Amino acid sequence: MKLPIIFSIDDDPQVLQAIQHDLRQHYRKQYRIMCTTSSREALDALTELKKKGEDVALFLSDQRMPDMTGVEFLTQARKVFPNAKRALLTAYSDIDAAVRAINEVQLDYYIAKPWDPPEEKLYPVLDDLLGNWQSDYKPGFTGLRLVGYQFSPRSHELKDFLAGNLMPYQWLDVETDPDAQALLDLHGMTHKDLPVAVLEDGTVLVQPSIQEIGAQMGLSPTASAELYDLAIIGAGPAGLAAAVYGGSEGLKTILIDKRAPGGQAGTSSRIENYLGFPAGLSGAELTKRAITQAKRFGVEFLAPQEVMSIESKGQYKHINMTDGSKVVTRAIVLSTGVAYHRLDNESLDRFSGAGVYYGAATTEAFAFKGQPVYIVGGGNSAGQGAMYLSRTASDVYICIRRPDLSETMSQYLIDQIEKTPNIHVIGCTEVVEALGDERLERLVLENMDTHERQTHNAGGLFIFIGTKPLTDWIEMDIIKDQKGFIATGRDMGKYAEYKKVWKQNREPYLLETCSPGIFAAGDVRAGAMNRVASAVGEGAMAVSFVHKYLAEN
Repeated sequence: MKLPIIFSIDDDPQVLQAIQHDLRQHYRKQYRIMCTTSSREALDALTELKKKGEDVALFLSDQRMPDMTGVEFLTQARKVFPNAKRALLTAYSDIDAAVRAINEVQLDYYIAKPWDPPEEKLYPVLDDLLGNWQSDYKPGFTGLRLVGYQFSPRSHELKDFLAGNLMPYQWLDVETDPDAQALLDLHGMTHKDLPVAVLEDGTVLVQPSIQEIGAQMGLSPTASAELYDLAIIGAGPAGLAAAVYGGSEGLKTILIDKRAPGGQAGTSSRIENYLGFPAGLSGAELTKRAITQAKRFGVEFLAPQEVMSIESKGQYKHINMTDGSKVVTRAIVLSTGVAYHRLDNESLDRFSGAGVYYGAATTEAFAFKGQPVYIVGGGNSAGQGAMYLSRTASDVYICIRRPDLSETMSQYLIDQIEKTPNIHVIGCTEVVEALGDERLERLVLENMDTHERQTHNAGGLFIFIGTKPLTDWIEMDIIKDQKGFIATGRDMGKYAEYKKVWKQNREPYLLETCSPGIFAAGDVRAGAMNRVASAVGEGAMAVSFVHKYLAEN
């Protein structure tokens, strides 16, 4: 945490050196000491400090300075840091001016020169002023601050990216938070510039892309080496497990993800059936631990970076990125996971990111405090989202096409939902229309048995339905089932094209695709179990097959 500042100004270098020495002698552990001989220079510095999110606890200014008096300086400084304490250093002849300033500009105290010994004439006064300041002081947020409109798709995309990458940030809604407008004014920005990201060092990014923010926050989209033993595409549980095992077993490993680590599991508010965690853990916590573990084993993490295509050239695989860069590797694990199906509804598309969200319960939950929200979906992700939203929303309504949740959701979640009074399950119901002006305000629900329609007020709609494998980008001859899931191992034998593309003298390994050296693990694989634990197991298993493949090549 940044230390608050004691700022001292005196145009006499000798006096300034003396006050600087005494201040540092007594306060350097609790405060940063800044000093200057120019009040104009000091005022310019205050604006920059404000932009960087610094806090000034105390101004200590000489009264007689050539460009302005100490009282004039403290008056100007108060506009930038209104809560800072203000004290005047005065000669005996200036005491009358100091007394007038106490009444006229709310000067907190004056200290007569010389102040020797400081233990009697300086520190007791400043200790009292700083003690009063500390009693009301609340440290400001240090880190990235994001200013935008709550119901803006662009703002939601940036929030979701930051949350997914476990980057601490402060969200400031320009329509409800006065600090948001103050921050815009400080940096000379207007509402037309939104969303605006203000970094810890004061750098301002206007309508940034996720790539720009990622680069500023230390993520790397470019590979550092020319050749890798193993490249893992997709950083969900399967990809993270493969990265940990690949790195720990000595393979030069790179992990590539187009958005954020964790996949769908990373957005889960609470995973309660994962082995070894009886109290459960969040997807973000699991992801953070896994990323830390992988990096400790020397795994390189590329994000945000999107893969455009793969080319197999003999023993080497070339991974082509959308930005034109390339990664060359000897083996690949595909663990791109799945995405939620989008509802084919024009009215919902209109409010996507402005009240309608696919997943994102943990990112947007607090925006709907005290409001009714709706969920579409009856799987575990929907149940976990409902439990999380129930903390802040007035009511959570789960809309499902089946009569109840028994066929699609784990029993432990069903039990929790039944015990939560503000969660309501609406069976045999679907959302048919979204209504509102610039944001979602109401939903039209239809009973599938009676076809009766009702309109309800809704703050937000969170959709957790179906799973679509993220494999559309794969254009090479990798066999997929009708839904796009990747076929592996002996299961490929039931496809007509298998014998046309598999030309090896051996059978494919259990998780190997029809392209030798390219493996699939986790939810993207046809026949996967769709559980975090099984995805982790497949990721680890894939690395054992990678070793076998590399040994024979």
